[in-house]
Amino acid sequence: MAMQISSTVPAQNLDLFQARRASFKCQQSTLKSASTVSHSLKSVGTELTKKHLANLEKLLQKQVPEPTNQTVSQPTHGVSNKGSLANNRRKNLLEDLNLARIWSETRAAEEMSPRHLNRLQRLLSKTEEYSPRNHLGSRWREYHGSNDWDGLLDPLDENLRREVVRYGEFVQAAYHAFHSNPAMSAGKPPSPQQVSLPDRSYRVTKSLYGTSSVGLPKWVDDVAPDLGWMTQQSSWIGYVAVCEDRREIQRMGRRDIVIALRGTSTCLEWAENMRAQLVEMPGDHDPTEIQPKVECGFLSLYKTCGANVPSLAESVVEEVKRLIELYKGEDLSITVTGHSLGAALALLVGDELSTCAPQVPPIAVFSFGGPRVGNKGFANQINAKKVKVLRIVNNQDLITRVPGIPMVEELNDNMPLAYAHVGTELRVDTKMSPYLKPNADVACCHDLEAYLHLVDGFRASNCPFRANAKRSLVRLLNEQGSNVKRLYTSKAQALSLNFERQGLAASGCLPSPS
Repeated sequence: MAMQISSTVPAQNLDLFQARRASFKCQQSTLKSASTVSHSLKSVGTELTKKHLANLEKLLQKQVPEPTNQTVSQPTHGVSNKGSLANNRRKNLLEDLNLARIWSETRAAEEMSPRHLNRLQRLLSKTEEYSPRNHLGSRWREYHGSNDWDGLLDPLDENLRREVVRYGEFVQAAYHAFHSNPAMSAGKPPSPQQVSLPDRSYRVTKSLYGTSSVGLPKWVDDVAPDLGWMTQQSSWIGYVAVCEDRREIQRMGRRDIVIALRGTSTCLEWAENMRAQLVEMPGDHDPTEIQPKVECGFLSLYKTCGANVPSLAESVVEEVKRLIELYKGEDLSITVTGHSLGAALALLVGDELSTCAPQVPPIAVFSFGGPRVGNKGFANQINAKKVKVLRIVNNQDLITRVPGIPMVEELNDNMPLAYAHVGTELRVDTKMSPYLKPNADVACCHDLEAYLHLVDGFRASNCPFRANAKRSLVRLLNEQGSNVKRLYTSKAQALSLNFERQGLAASGCLPSPS
């Protein structure tokens, strides 16, 4: 018997084992085989299954009372059964280790892994979970850009993240409203567009229209004078909304006026985007400074009147002046937000609103994937008028690099394509998302839902995607399913989630330009 004990217990623990064995004899404990012990350990519960025969000597060394319903005894095998005992121990070791469970516990930090079906199912759930809306109070001016968001972008402040995503959802509502009813009668004034706002504390007060006007050569007008419908078209492009909920006004610290503008959605709007030459802005300017110039197509879309609708510039100025007078005496803010073409128009709106009244509330522009709009003189004019601009830019988005030629503005400010960006930049990266493919196509990198997904997960430029990101993945899968990693699309299919059958609202954003 002594030979058998020494073969399974380390020499330095032999005396301790013999002493414990003597105490077992005093307690008249019964003897069981190794396989019987393993079977009893498994039957007790999941807690005892972690204890296997390879750690028998550790169990005996621990100074803890033995469970009353479990008896441990020394093995009764003879020396001739040593090989059989070793084989049984190896088999029981593999069974009791439960490698799949141990591996998943060691990789618990990878909370965004597709193996975590509960988390993936929550991100794919119908009800979106929002980040907490904290009380901004007296700091609302800081979050509205009074200090150019200094110290709030890298790392990204939690409150600012929620505000940026919220303003992006206002633009999504503009996309959805347009695509649900894009037609517009050319013979009579349009009826108000129905907009389903993501924030019920706001109310739409004005529909906005943009008119694309692409001139044809004179000889075409002489030959076919009835082709005017091909060269000018008015379309619903956005809205003005104001916060009317007292609790939300108290949380934000002021009453907020929002102007939301969608991106390119019609053929003539695409044609306007291609008119990339710089033209001087109307008005009087300091001759000693660089003359402000903007893209011809953007300015035309902003200033042109339609057959039955005023220009975008006239509509915005008229409505904002009315709201300023209506809520005179209150703390107000004006927030202009847009995506793609809407981001370019948002800069023109912010520039004009800054001088529309004697006492204009603070103006901030939240731009998602916006192109360059004007030259350095236009950027200087925006800064001089105290219009705060936060440009949210995806590092892989090509639209944010056009129009213009890189380095031209540094060579000569008067060159035709000497464009310059405006404002403060918040840069995100498609490659930082654990859900999107690192080689996502151009359309995905410019898509508004992809932008909001990246902002929701952004912590800092030197940090990975945040594990507690709360934005639902439903819209991202619906809009950019081909750019989501296959692991997640296959897991979503395994969860048997039929989004259309569940009646989930798809994003109103058109496929972005590629």
